[in-house]
Amino acid sequence: MREQIEGSQAIAKAVAACRPDVIAAYPISPQTHIVEALSALVKKGDLPGAEYLNVESEFGAMSACIGASAVGARTYTATASQGLLFMVEAVYNASGLGMPIVMTVANRAIGAPINIWNDHTDAMSQRDSGWLQLYAETNQEAADLHVQAFRIAEELSLPVMVCMDGFILTHAMELVDVPEAEQVAKFLPDYEPRQVLDPENPVSIGAMVGPEAYTEVRYLAHHRQMQALELIPQVQKEFAEVFGRDSGGLVRPYLLDDAETVIVSMGSVLGTIKDVVDERRERGEKIGVLGITSFRPFPTDAVREALSGCQRFVNVEKAFSVGIGGIVSSHCRSAVRGLDLENFEVIAGLGGRPITKASLHGMLDDLAAGSLAEQTFLDLDRDLVEEELAREAHSRRSGPLAENLVRASQARTDAVLEENEGTDPARGAARARAASPLANGSEAGGLVGTANVPVSTDAKSEEK
Repeated sequence: MREQIEGSQAIAKAVAACRPDVIAAYPISPQTHIVEALSALVKKGDLPGAEYLNVESEFGAMSACIGASAVGARTYTATASQGLLFMVEAVYNASGLGMPIVMTVANRAIGAPINIWNDHTDAMSQRDSGWLQLYAETNQEAADLHVQAFRIAEELSLPVMVCMDGFILTHAMELVDVPEAEQVAKFLPDYEPRQVLDPENPVSIGAMVGPEAYTEVRYLAHHRQMQALELIPQVQKEFAEVFGRDSGGLVRPYLLDDAETVIVSMGSVLGTIKDVVDERRERGEKIGVLGITSFRPFPTDAVREALSGCQRFVNVEKAFSVGIGGIVSSHCRSAVRGLDLENFEVIAGLGGRPITKASLHGMLDDLAAGSLAEQTFLDLDRDLVEEELAREAHSRRSGPLAENLVRASQARTDAVLEENEGTDPARGAARARAASPLANGSEAGGLVGTANVPVSTDAKSEEK
């Protein structure tokens, strides 16, 4: 049913339509509204037979899900950020044991420093955990991906993370055609586990494995993930037949037929990127977008095919690997190995910093002018960085990094406000915003005395 609904509420309704037997969760922003809504549905009796477990921690939530899945229950949970990190041991156990759990990750930055806003560092930290990872661009796609995730997980007997941008999607009100139980029943059959703890046919799950078989166990986990590269498009097609809309899949190409430049990204920022691409198309530029929905397994062949006709591609990423750089970009470079393509990685939106059209236009202007570095941190406040580096060089006891940067930023804003005291308040506030590291949320989309700062390292040069 189409309705104007908060993203979290839409996810709760979509999950409920999938008839879960056990929901185990511990609240953490920005995931909280999802599990609150599911708890309310269970309490009202709208999910007959379902049990909601209000556990003591995120580790407890995943442990409960493993136990429930092991006895044949369709199982769901949700988390974000530090909550995902808290359950890491159990996250690896869930995939290693082949438990088809579906988990929403409401993407949020991980600390320290503490930050509740969106980026992809939480889910990216678990990219090698053995879970499939699907990234949603919109709340409609997020709702649809949850329905598909149960089908994929139970077919492969592997757990699936559905990743949606925290606050940007979870708390946004959008028009969503929420999957209804009758439709879902046609698409998602009753759960038939591949393995189950049954007193009538006793087995043990979680046996210790030594060197004689451990490699084979890990290989088969990889093999099953690779099977998902065929299953995901098949599920996408069957979903479209039942629900009448195209959703999910491995990748989502946009205006690639004649594109010389392609921007590659994941999640909600794809909407902003497409707006920018449309505007630059009107200027005559041959530019397109490649959205990656399935990050695990990574669709190497699909990415290679999509990028094979372009001259260059730019990865816009909401996470990076400290000490080397872009994560998705390294995967894309591997996919196009042997093709003569330029690649640029742009790290953007960390800790919720807005990725504006103005900033993206500026980045593409730099690309056109030949001044965009291979690795760029979009809207990096170089003045703030240099001030902190100078402080550290001057004094061994330079103080906590995060607090120093916050204080310096606030001092800059206070100075602008003081300078404008007695003048037009609106102008003073505008100038204060322009002096802030978050100034790229303004119409100008830039920072005073800053630019898209290139970063170059010997290691990066050698990698390329």
